Amino acid sequence: MQFSPDLLARVRAGSPFLSTLLDREADFLTRIDGFDVDVLAAVAADPDLPLARQLRIERRRVALLVALGDLSGAYDLTRVTRTLSDFADHALHRAIGQAIEERTPGADPRGFAAIGLGKQGSRELNYSSDIDPILLYDPAILPRREKDSPAEAAVRIGRRVVELLQSRDGDGYVLRVDLRLRPSPEATSIALPVDAAVSYYESAALPWERAAFIRARAVAGDRALGDRFLDAIRPFVWRRALDYGAIGEIREITRRIREHYAQGQVFGPGYDLKRGRGGIREVEFFAQVHQLVHGGRAPELRAPATRDALAVLAKGGRIPVEEAMVMDAAYTLFRTIEHRLQMVDDRQTHSLPDGREALDRVARLHGLSDAAALLHLLAPPVAAVGAIYDRLDGAATTRLPADPQSLAERLEALGFASGEQGARRIADWRSGGYPSLRSPAARAALEDSLPGLIAGLATAADPQAALLRLDAMLARLPSAINLFRLLEAQPALARLLSTILCHAPTLAEALARRAVLLDALIDARALEPVGDVDELAAEMQARSRDGYERLLDHVRDVVNEKRFMLGVQVVAGTSDPLAVAAGYARVAEAAVRVLAAATVEEFAQRHGRVHGSELIVLALGRLGGGALTHASDLDLIYCFTGDFAAESDGDKPLGAVLYYNRLAQRLTAALSVQTASGPLYEVDTRLRPSGAQGPLVVSLAGFERYQREDAWTWEHMALARARPIVGSAEGQAQAAAIIARILAGDRPQRDVAAEAAAMRAEMTRHKPPVGPLDAKLSPGGLVDLEFAVHVTQLSTGCGLMPQLGAAIDGLVEAGLLPDGLRPAHDFLTRLLVTMRLVAPDGQVPYDATQPILAAALGCPDWPTALARLDAVRQIVATTWQDIATGAQDGNR
Repeated sequence: MQFSPDLLARVRAGSPFLSTLLDREADFLTRIDGFDVDVLAAVAADPDLPLARQLRIERRRVALLVALGDLSGAYDLTRVTRTLSDFADHALHRAIGQAIEERTPGADPRGFAAIGLGKQGSRELNYSSDIDPILLYDPAILPRREKDSPAEAAVRIGRRVVELLQSRDGDGYVLRVDLRLRPSPEATSIALPVDAAVSYYESAALPWERAAFIRARAVAGDRALGDRFLDAIRPFVWRRALDYGAIGEIREITRRIREHYAQGQVFGPGYDLKRGRGGIREVEFFAQVHQLVHGGRAPELRAPATRDALAVLAKGGRIPVEEAMVMDAAYTLFRTIEHRLQMVDDRQTHSLPDGREALDRVARLHGLSDAAALLHLLAPPVAAVGAIYDRLDGAATTRLPADPQSLAERLEALGFASGEQGARRIADWRSGGYPSLRSPAARAALEDSLPGLIAGLATAADPQAALLRLDAMLARLPSAINLFRLLEAQPALARLLSTILCHAPTLAEALARRAVLLDALIDARALEPVGDVDELAAEMQARSRDGYERLLDHVRDVVNEKRFMLGVQVVAGTSDPLAVAAGYARVAEAAVRVLAAATVEEFAQRHGRVHGSELIVLALGRLGGGALTHASDLDLIYCFTGDFAAESDGDKPLGAVLYYNRLAQRLTAALSVQTASGPLYEVDTRLRPSGAQGPLVVSLAGFERYQREDAWTWEHMALARARPIVGSAEGQAQAAAIIARILAGDRPQRDVAAEAAAMRAEMTRHKPPVGPLDAKLSPGGLVDLEFAVHVTQLSTGCGLMPQLGAAIDGLVEAGLLPDGLRPAHDFLTRLLVTMRLVAPDGQVPYDATQPILAAALGCPDWPTALARLDAVRQIVATTWQDIATGAQDGNR
């Protein structure tokens, strides 16, 4: 077949992709006798080749032949799009047959069908389109291996089909396949049982799916099965009543489409032919909205293809003939130029190039002189379509689009990873999918607040995750109307909620689990410091008369709310993380005190009391030091005073040792077991005498004996931050005196520094940092700092205070530690507290979150924070290394 020199010159100059195909398929072209051929038959590859290679070669030849026919004028738009669509049907059908044959050789390829949606369904595929099929199967007749269930077999067939079509090699690829138009793609298998699919579309489908099925067609596989499905859901698509509500549905699809990308909406270089104002999509929507309104009662209006739909709508008097003609001509031109864009590099693009040279290339490929001529050709129809659609669409509003496809594009433009998943979530809200959104008033309030909320979520490092957190919260709210009205009325509150959802995953997850925490945000006291331990304990005891179980719930309610509020203060920048850490500790101490008292009383009702004896609870670790994080567990040691041989006086008496061990088990459960009000704290009792191998509770005398005679250096280091928090004043004083004596030197004489250095080295080997910003385990982190402080305390007997900061002050004043260590402690503690909220994995937070962390660290910007962190780590590392090296030198 001979081609004109002009055509070949345009192809060589304008399309690297087609130029390559001209060279690669030269022999194929010599066998073609003109353009008036059966394209699918003409492009057929060697049938002895593997199917995947056959299809890739055929796709390559289709692309070349159709492009040459298009550019030469031999093929009009209808023939181009139908040929491309027919090849897609052919390739998909053969891939389904191959996938079934591979798994069940010789089986009749039935029971598996592909429904083509969008442009494949209407036989209007682009030159470089993907396909959007819905895969269905009939469990009763699907061929399958004996070990496979129908669902497993269908999924494996579907995966193999996608692989055959989408995988690339030296011969290229066949088709890009997008299976996300099926119902709930994030939760459903890639192939759906046909009856379940029918049930979904009859009862739970979303409004936008009506428009999608206007162009649906059984395109491959068991077409009889596909046709049966489409017949079953026809009443869902085509409603008998005149459906003027569909106008609103389609109008909402494009409420924001003209703002999709500012550059893409403005006509000129960079204009988006598909989504821009007056572009392809507005022609399609113009036709579809009239079809949805009238097609239920007028089957003749149900033409799948856009230009066919315009023609029948005009013939039926549903739209003016003049408007149909303008839309038809514009659509033909837009789609033709869209094909030119895609021919250049075989890319699925819809936008005119921004650069003049690239736009000139497209113009010349179309046979025009330059970019100016192309823009001049396009400008009038773009303006005309925009004006016609304006009359249908009406004035734009500030609301988000209602149609998920448009909304998905809007979300993706804002930075959401999966616009379609986000659009489905929002569609669920709008349809009243949660109890809090079932009233019309609640949904109206939702619509009013959505633009601001979504804009806020878009500032997140991961907007998709922030949206899911908001969804989880809405799922648990009993009512949302007041929240949305409040957010609309109080922008500051809306910004605060967005900050939490966007930048504080720990708080957002807490909010998702317990939406009632929103009340804490609304409370004017939310950003104030929490009270002292006595005040907090009084608040927690408010429901003590309602019974033990109710008290457990109430304490959890108070703790979770206070903990949440304290975390909010950090991310909102209203409180120093050091003050928040102290607040976390006061809340925990109050909870332990209240639940210990209640548990003792409840336990005594059955087992009585051990006279002359009481439970003592020692706090160690960060609780003992009075500086917790949001995620801290509680390091506790349980002891009891009095005679270990005594017995309780209740109806079911117990010996003192068994009594207090059971009592401590009950208290641990009260502190840690999740109730209807949620979790409280993880409790760690491994610092008790003999660790996990020892009893849960020992007598205070036994505790002293163990610490004086048998405890290891690391246990004495832990004791440096121990303090009693439960017990009478006398009992606590007795315990404190024991701790003081042990720390002052009433213990085995050991080389504390050498043992600590060996222990730290072992810890480094077995417990590395979890991330680059691990404030505890990184070299020069809090663990090194704590080791330096505790070794110095035990070696000198100075600075023996459980609060680490105060201890450092004492040791610095005594000249035992360098001056820079207290600021280093404060910086690392702020880092630890804040990272637990914004990046609990220890990784560097996203750019959007870095300013929050920098501000919490008292730094003006992120680079300054990193520089300060390096300096702090150097101070701590040097201090610890000096101590550890001194120990090693002393042993030589």
